[in-house]
Formats: sequence, C-alpha cells, structure tokens
Amino acid sequence: MASLKALKGRITSVKSTQKITKAMKMVAAAKLRRAQQAAEAGRPYAERMERVMASLSAKVARSEQSPKLLAGTGSDQTHLLVVATSDRGLAGAFNTNIVRAARKQADELIAQGKKVYFYLVGRKGRAAIGRLFPKQIVHQHDTSGMKFASFADAQEIATDLVDRYLTDGIDIVHLFYAQFRSALVQEPVGQQIIPVPVSTGESPAKASDAAIEYEPDEEEILAELLPRNVAVQIFRALLENAASEQGSRMTAMDNATRNAGDMIQRLTIQYNRTRQAAITTELVEIISGAEAL
Repeated sequence: MASLKALKGRITSVKSTQKITKAMKMVAAAKLRRAQQAAEAGRPYAERMERVMASLSAKVARSEQSPKLLAGTGSDQTHLLVVATSDRGLAGAFNTNIVRAARKQADELIAQGKKVYFYLVGRKGRAAIGRLFPKQIVHQHDTSGMKFASFADAQEIATDLVDRYLTDGIDIVHLFYAQFRSALVQEPVGQQIIPVPVSTGESPAKASDAAIEYEPDEEEILAELLPRNVAVQIFRALLENAASEQGSRMTAMDNATRNAGDMIQRLTIQYNRTRQAAITTELVEIISGAEAL
C-alpha cells in the first residue's frame, strides 16, 4: 500500500496536470471559434472551384497538347499522397485518423501494383508513415512557423506539388486532411487534386453538349485556373485542419480534465482510508501499551 506521503504527492501532481489540461481546453476553445469561421468561409469558394474544374475536365477536348494538370499523364501507376497533419500533439485522434486514411489508401494502391510516395505537411504524420514507408517519403513541408493558415502557404505547397508532378513522373496526387464537422466530429477526407477528376454528377453526353467560349483563350485560362485550383484545395485543407485540430484538442483536454478529477477523487478516498488506518493502528498500539502497564 502506498504511503501517505506518496499519495499526497500523487494528488498534488494530478491537480497540477488538471490545471494544465483545463487551461489548454480554454485556449483551444478560444482558437476554435476563429478557425471554424475561417474554415466555413472558405468552403463555398473551394467547393465551387472543385465543381467548375471537374465539369470543365469533362467538357474540354483532351489531346497531347492539353495541360497535364487537366488531362493527366495517361497512366495511373505512380501516386503521391499529400498527408496534412498538425505540428503539435495532445489533439486526440486528429492526426491518427488522417494518417490511418492515408495508409489505407496506400495499402490499397500497393495491393493493385501501384507505386506510392508520400508528401507530408506538418510533423505529426512522419513517425507513423516513416515506420511503414521509410523510403517513400519524398518531402516534408515545415509548418511550424505558420500561426494561421494563409493562401500564400497553400500556394507555396501547390507550386512544389505541381513542379514535382510535371518533372518527377507522378501520375496522380491525392490530398488527405480532416474536414471539420463539429468540436466532437472531424472526418478524415481523401480527394484527388491532380489531375482534375472528371465530374461524376453529369453524364459525358450531357457535358459535351454545352458550348464553352474562352476569353482570352483556352490555353491562357487553363494555365491560370489549374494551378490555382490546386492551391485553393490545399488552402481549404489547411483551414479545415486548423479548425479540426482545435476542436479535437478541446474535446481531448476536456476529457483529460474530467479524468484527472475522477483520479483526484479516487486518490483522496485512498488517502483518507490510509490515514484512518494509520490513526487506528496508532490508537490500538497506545491502548495495548496502556493495558500492558
């Protein structure tokens, strides 16, 4: 049985931990509101851009002169998985769920005989992915100095991805992140961002009936829109991740605070029982000594 001093030390330690988790919960709750507003404000534009590009992909005539970002390479053997996680832990299963979704996709592709590589955004995905795919991580983008997600950061990542796609023999690029639903629910999402996937919402016959006029011209417009779409989708992932991380951390720290309270209660009961037992033993010894005299 633990001594009174040891129990008292454990109670003090758990109380200190409870103060920390409670403070972290309050900080996460304060950051969550701003991150949630940014994520929700960015969704309409990103979703509309995705639909427009998917529809355009189904309608544009593809040839050898078509941009690779739109028409693809003509192969699907080499896949690059962009895994966006956070730089900090203590966020529940936020990072784990994203990595698990990417690993599942990688396992399925490898089972089909495809080559898979990883492009990591954030530090928390490296340990898990590096353990299983140590030689397949091509780059890790450092986001430690990024307080808030900005479009400039997304453009930097998008430019690097487009360069790698055009020069490194990559056929398809997938993006994995956590979509914010609520403080309790963050859903891991995987989507193809390069080349632009063909829209499944309308049949090819219907898509080809629409006449498209380009001004100034098709080549110039696509050269601007295609890289921008990649940057917009990455920016959306960064915003969704920021909100999901704070929501998951707030929930995790709330649970940790509750668990610390339960542990303090159990340790206090154990401390009181041990103290009472010690007092009772002392009284018995005093009484026994008095009777012996």
